[in-house]
Amino acid sequence: MKILSVVGARPNFMKIAPFLRAVEAYNANRRDEAALEHLLVHTGQHYDERMSQAFFEELGIPQADIHLGIGSGSHAEQVGRTMIEFEKVVRARRPDWIVVVGDVNATCACSITAKKECVRLAHIEAGLRSRDLTMPEEINRLVTDRLSDLLLTPDRPSSDNLRAEGVAEERIKLVGNIMIDTLEHERPRVERLDVREVICRNRLAALDSERLDRAEPGRLAVVTLHRPSNVDEAAHLSRLVTFLVDEVARELPVVWPMHPRTRNQLEAFGLWNTLAASPNVFLLHPVGYHDMLRLNMDARLMLTDSGGLQEECCVLGTPCLTLRNNTERPVTLREHGGASVLVGNDVARIRAEYRAVLLADRRPRRPEFWDGRTAGRIVDALVAEERGRQVPHS
Repeated sequence: MKILSVVGARPNFMKIAPFLRAVEAYNANRRDEAALEHLLVHTGQHYDERMSQAFFEELGIPQADIHLGIGSGSHAEQVGRTMIEFEKVVRARRPDWIVVVGDVNATCACSITAKKECVRLAHIEAGLRSRDLTMPEEINRLVTDRLSDLLLTPDRPSSDNLRAEGVAEERIKLVGNIMIDTLEHERPRVERLDVREVICRNRLAALDSERLDRAEPGRLAVVTLHRPSNVDEAAHLSRLVTFLVDEVARELPVVWPMHPRTRNQLEAFGLWNTLAASPNVFLLHPVGYHDMLRLNMDARLMLTDSGGLQEECCVLGTPCLTLRNNTERPVTLREHGGASVLVGNDVARIRAEYRAVLLADRRPRRPEFWDGRTAGRIVDALVAEERGRQVPHS
């Protein structure tokens, strides 16, 4: 069986690494004639060193067999260019299965191409729904799941979403959260890192030893922002910056790995110097997976609009203020036993929850099948589907 898997942007990389290891483990236990043939395609949606190549090296992902070099652009430009280039790959390689992960533009584009080329499609992380059609990721999820032959879900709510949409039961496979495979695989290495060294190595500006000493492990407020709803309007972003500088940073060191899009907006709105001048705010370059995980482990709280960090906070027990009005990952919410609470970008609401979080205990939670063995179940599901297709019907 020939499998062609696709990655396009940083959120995909943490999800594909365990899958590649699981394919390798499957092949190690089989004779050559039963081995899986695998090709990795990188569309190049994230293309700079810190957002892409560094993650490949950290997570032990082999160089992609095929790199499309799509680069930046509008959603339509990225999807269109990816479809054009990926079609050539599919026609040349003729895989039995195309595997896509997550919800980035590459996921949607390659799913459409797969079905137009009549290739069976499997979606890792199927069934997530925010029910917010202003999110580009939600459009990508809906399109991909509608086209997929095998929908590999991370949790029971995701499986239920697909059933409610009329997806046949035999196409839905609850396998667990593959992101947690990566977390558990990398945790021993990350536990050996020193958080102050992480901050110093990734800093955007020089740090004296007195300032660095303030970054006390276990007492950090870690911030990540990148979604348009938070960073594209000056008023929203200004209020968030003021809250972080005037309130949070007075009590806790604020560590902010800076997404390129967010930095551009902060500079455009005249907010960058306010952050840079705050002595208890540590501005960092985009950080790698290991460094981000170390920051999460040492955070007193996380303020983020990242879905992946919601999941990691749940398993690590890091109290998480999710700066969104909805989430496609309800199992991570405090009301369902998780560590996250939705606060949007309303500063009054953020302030109230921030105060509550400072009094809360760290409480890890592990939803069903978030056990570090999801990738193996995915490979087993693919093999079972292929064998079932090859059984002759009477």
